[in-house]
Formats: sequence, C-alpha cells, structure tokens
Amino acid sequence: MNDLAPHYCRFRVAERLLLTGHSHQAWPDVGFDAQQRAWLDAAECVDDKWERAMEQAALVRSGFARLLGDMPQNIALGQNTHELVTRWLSALPLRDRPRLITTDGEFHSLRRQIDRLAEEGVPVTKIAAHPADTLAERVASLVDPRTAGVMVSSVLFETAEIVPHLDGLAAACDRHGARLLVDAYHHLNVVPFDLHAMGMDGAFVTGGGYKYCQLGEGNAFLRVPPGLAMRPVLTGWFAEFDALEDASLRGANTDAPSRVRYPSGAAAFAGATYDPTSNYRAAAVFAFHEQMALTPPRLRDTSRHQVSLLKQRFESLDVNPSLAHVEPMADDRRGGFLAIRTGRAHILVRILRERGVFTDARADMLRLGPAPYLRDDQLRDAVASLGEALAAL
Repeated sequence: MNDLAPHYCRFRVAERLLLTGHSHQAWPDVGFDAQQRAWLDAAECVDDKWERAMEQAALVRSGFARLLGDMPQNIALGQNTHELVTRWLSALPLRDRPRLITTDGEFHSLRRQIDRLAEEGVPVTKIAAHPADTLAERVASLVDPRTAGVMVSSVLFETAEIVPHLDGLAAACDRHGARLLVDAYHHLNVVPFDLHAMGMDGAFVTGGGYKYCQLGEGNAFLRVPPGLAMRPVLTGWFAEFDALEDASLRGANTDAPSRVRYPSGAAAFAGATYDPTSNYRAAAVFAFHEQMALTPPRLRDTSRHQVSLLKQRFESLDVNPSLAHVEPMADDRRGGFLAIRTGRAHILVRILRERGVFTDARADMLRLGPAPYLRDDQLRDAVASLGEALAAL
C-alpha cells in the first residue's frame, strides 16, 4: 500500500504521523478537485445545479450499498448519523411499543439522545457492552413485544472490538416485531460487512464517511430494509419531492388536509435542502477506491498487518501494565485501531501531539489508528514516541 501516499499529498501523509485513521482518515487528492467542481456547477447552473447534485448523491448511495452488500435504493443519505437516527427513532411506534434497548458502548450521538429520551419518560434498557462476546445474546434475551427499537454497534468505538452473533439478535428482533439498528461506523471499509452473510437483511444500518471511507464530513447513511412503510415524525420535504406539484398528494393548503404521505423504503427518511459539496467529494473518493482496488478485504488485510505491528512494537516496550496495556481481545476480533488502556490517555494524546504524533483518546483508552497510506516505518516511529512519552510519565 506504500504507493498510495502520493495520492494524499494535500494531507501530507508521507510527512506526518497520522494515527487518526479510526477517526478522520486523510482524503485523497481527487476530493479537492471534486469540491471545486461542486462550486463551478453551482456557478454555472445556479438553482438548476440540483440535477447534477442528485447524480452525485446517487453515486454515493451506490458506494455505500457496495460496502454493505445491498442495493442503492435501500440507502438514505444525511449530513450525519444523528440526523438519520433521530428520524428513525421518530418513526418507531413508541405509543404501542414504548421500550428501547441499547448498550453503554454506543457512540455519543446515540448515547446522548437516548439518555435525553429517558429523561422524558421513554423506557430505556441499557446493558453493559462488555464482554462483547455475549453482548448480542444478552440483548436478544431482553427483546419482547413491548420493544420498539434495539440499538447496538457492530464494532465498539472505544476498543475496536468486533461484536459477534448479531444474526441471533436480528432473529430475536424479527421474532418479536422490533426494529434493529446497527451502528457500523467502525466496521465499514476496514472490516468486510455483508448484510446477507451476517443474517441482517431485516436490520437498519447506519454509518458514514468521516472515518475509514475517507469521504469527510456530510456523508452519512441509513440502510433501510426494502418494502417497509414507515412514517418518521421528523421528516424533510425531499420525502415528497415527486409530489410537490400536486397539493392533493401532499395535503397542503386545503380546508381538510389529508394525512401526510410518505414513499416506501429509504425514501421515507429523506431530509431537506443540504450542501451537496460533500457528495461530490464522496463520489470522487468512491471512484478512486474502485480504481485503486481498495476493496474491504484488501483494506482488512492491510489494517490487520498495521494494527498487529503497532501491538507488537508496543508490547516490546515492556511497559508496566498498571500504567498502560493493550486492551485484550482475540486478534481476529480487533477492528481498525489498537486500544491501549491507560489512566493517562488524554495526557498522552497531548504529549504525543507535541512530538508530532496525531492520535486521540476516549475515556481511559488511547486509540492508535493506522491507515492504508502509512508506511511501516511511520508506525514504528509513532510507537517509539509513545514509549518516550510513557517513560517521561
């Protein structure tokens, strides 16, 4: 993969130790040209730019569908996962099935929103995400006919641990009529994801391009199982785009408005006016990935090599485990970054930044995230800097 670095010149990936691949991967240079094209299209077409913007959005839906093993028409796009997840929550039948189930290992956008709903009286059952080995089974055992929605991650954002047996959880949700939402943000494009092979044809899946997909901000998705007729309370006017000229269909400006209508499937989760620049960039990056044969299996092989190298080099430092140690898990269950548990995580992030190593921390986890454009010697240098920082502590 070392030949990739020249395609990321504007992010200077060959010069900097960017161990932020789990959070914000560098964008390939083709994204810069695409952003310029978005501006030029707006200048040329003015309000008629939306036809070209919709073409870019269609390419982005196709890109996410390829990564999921699904069809583009099942993909709704949004600026971020929170926007899409709140629409999903607003579509659940909470009057008839008032219960939500989730874990304490979900990312902050979902965690905060669910905690706020609980403050308003929505019954929420939250279970421990660890041990991840039994997470799916423990959640499945709680699903019942009063459950409206279940929310879990396929890879835990703090530790990168892959959650197994989600097919059993999906089956339990199907059995009881509950909707399953899987957060695949730390899964997509670093660990192969196949809806059908994973037994999740009936599941909703959310994620986005900010991390391993290299698409940048403004590119999130919600996979919607085909054939569903759902009515999000939080709804945008794009969900009735095809009916705007027919007042009888949209139920507007009449003495007796008709019920708000929705299309079926993913189109029901459409939003409203947005900045299409991000879709131009994402479409170009997806095309670049195909051109360079950056497939999920190939990226997984590269990631496993890089994470293993980071782990080996850290363990060779012989650090006192009470100060810092690798979060234990089977190597084949580790996703796209190395999690090091230490009470000094945030201090180490600051010290490493001063030494030119970019990384981050979540609670007491220092996260080292490689990316396919980095060289092995860059990874070794980063861990050497970590060793110096730990010695200074």
